[in-house]
Amino acid sequence: MRHPREIDLPLTLDRASGVPLGEQLVRQVRELVARGVLHPGDPLPSSRALAVRLGISRGTVTAAWDVLNGEGYLVADRGATRITPSLTPVARPAPSVRTTSPGERRNAAARGEGPGTTSPASLPGASAGRASAGRAPARLGAAGPARSRSGQTGPVVDLRPGAGPVVALDTPAWRGAWRDAAGATALGESAETSLRGHLSDHLRLNRGIIRAPDEILVTAGVRDGLQLVLRVLGAARRRPLRVAVENPGYPALRRVVEATGHTALPVRVDQHGLDPAVLPAGRWGGAGRWDVAAPPDVLVVTPGHQYPLGGTMPVDRRVELLGWAREHGAVVVEDDYDSELRHTGQPLPALGALDTAADTVVTLGSFSKVLGGSVALGHLVAPAPLLPGLLATRADLGSPVSLVGQDALARFMGSGEFQRHTARMRRSFRRRRSLVSAALAGIPGVAVVPMAGGAHAVVEVADESRVLALARERGVLVSGLREYWTARPGEDSAGGGAASSSSAEGLVLGLTASDEDLTRGTAVLRRILREAGGS
Repeated sequence: MRHPREIDLPLTLDRASGVPLGEQLVRQVRELVARGVLHPGDPLPSSRALAVRLGISRGTVTAAWDVLNGEGYLVADRGATRITPSLTPVARPAPSVRTTSPGERRNAAARGEGPGTTSPASLPGASAGRASAGRAPARLGAAGPARSRSGQTGPVVDLRPGAGPVVALDTPAWRGAWRDAAGATALGESAETSLRGHLSDHLRLNRGIIRAPDEILVTAGVRDGLQLVLRVLGAARRRPLRVAVENPGYPALRRVVEATGHTALPVRVDQHGLDPAVLPAGRWGGAGRWDVAAPPDVLVVTPGHQYPLGGTMPVDRRVELLGWAREHGAVVVEDDYDSELRHTGQPLPALGALDTAADTVVTLGSFSKVLGGSVALGHLVAPAPLLPGLLATRADLGSPVSLVGQDALARFMGSGEFQRHTARMRRSFRRRRSLVSAALAGIPGVAVVPMAGGAHAVVEVADESRVLALARERGVLVSGLREYWTARPGEDSAGGGAASSSSAEGLVLGLTASDEDLTRGTAVLRRILREAGGS
């Protein structure tokens, strides 16, 4: 027998949670180890048997096991996969029982927290980075089986951004990179050094940003990089910062600003992203209005692919933005989260490439869109004046990214497989965007917003709340565009006044779902939108 006994671990999957299935397995095994349910040396079910029991692909299980192997939780031992015999669980008191409100549960889900998760500091191998939950706002309603008007429950089709795994990553090359990295005996600093070398080439060839490897910081993603930048800038200026954020924009970045003790200032965007002409030379007064005083200290922007509306900032506006920032002594934080996924035309030069003096722009990148949210890896390129403080702070705090993960990605990039995988993902997302556009074409009052790339789609509708409710009732989960707004059109916000060309009401669909789910889900949405006459 493959195992000395039959194993039936308490592993469950919630397909409506918005968390990729493989990531749920990783989190639950970590939790079982931390709670002492799994002991060092305990065997795990075979990937085939567990896949059958949970009703998922074997590749999803093996990918999760590879991640845990890379983090040091698992080893392959005499034909069985076991908890690492030398692993020492961290004892911790049982959590107190507390009833959480629906709002608390929604916010926890948006941060990638919830049942089966723990703080990294409480786990063995705590250097492993926390996984990202993808670019999705707080979830609407508790996830679970959808109930139709007849009272029958059925499978939920989850089309929310960040809800699906990157299936195309389940390849021998990716698994081999993790196995080789986990088996390397001399990682140490060499793993990070090797990855930074590959990142230097990647940024130079793909984004036009020329930086030496030792000028690049490895991060656990965009949010990790942003909090590090705000920490260093705040310490340098000896006061809370005023941070301009796009409105609508990625809610998690606004939460990072507020969680680090700074003030988030919403600035309206149009079809081309943030317009420097609307930037105030004043201060947010705290009562929903700008007071004349000092300009924002930091601008957080997504010029390559504004999130969620999808606009691309033209070059003349980028140059104007850099000029405004230099004039007002501001730092521009460029969230370059999915530049690899542009499938129409060529990407424009990154703001970091236009910043030839290397004194104004921080470029943050993430691999979560290409490799999946469970691979919490990214990079940070900073202006020369900020770099010493960032390096010193990172050295003091330590890196949240495991050396095994860094080595695995370095091997994947060095072999050329990363480039081939990225090309496959571009083709896949282009096909899926066309599928969404075709499925929802010709419905009065409905428009799929044109986008040049990315892993999501925005659909303008007239009555967002009604469509969301009907979709959920019929077993399809999507996000609402209103969840991304801080101040709504007509409310006080920098750059307010006329609304942008994109509606304030709409649906945001992730494109990481399987073709089958995407086809089924958009068919349901089409029926709903036609019945509602576009609303």
